[in-house]
Amino acid sequence: MDTKVEILPVFISEHYQVISGLMHLLHLHEHSLHKKTEAWANIETSYMRHVIKMQEECDGLCLVAYVNNVPAGFIFGYIEEQDDSRIEIHKGKELYVSDGYVIEEYRRLGIYRMLNSMLEQHYMDKGIKRMIRFTLVNNTGMRQFLDGEGYMVTRLLYEKWLY
Repeated sequence: MDTKVEILPVFISEHYQVISGLMHLLHLHEHSLHKKTEAWANIETSYMRHVIKMQEECDGLCLVAYVNNVPAGFIFGYIEEQDDSRIEIHKGKELYVSDGYVIEEYRRLGIYRMLNSMLEQHYMDKGIKRMIRFTLVNNTGMRQFLDGEGYMVTRLLYEKWLY
């Protein structure tokens, strides 16, 4: 079967069910890697409200990959503007890559690489020079991808749960 991949920008508010469904799968995956990841049912409303707001107010871009017209994955990022309290030499706007996921059956087709490349290019065309993102430390696949794409680990987040 011939695989046709099409990547389209979408407004999250207009494609709520598709994006929420993909976010749900992302959260299930993250929960498998980190048991303290909140259940999607408990955060869907507030998190979707957040990403819609970031898309509308912070020049956010949501790209959805369709394989033979079926949603197969997505990526979402938005611009953050740093204030003068930052310690890095870079001042100004930066891209925060908030979320991204490709459904397991569509992996190994280069879809995430295409999504990421299109997102980066969109913001580079706007003059953005710094891109930041988080991933779970045990998400080895994503870490390998990011290393291969020229991202560098610059900070480590440590956490301790006080019970």
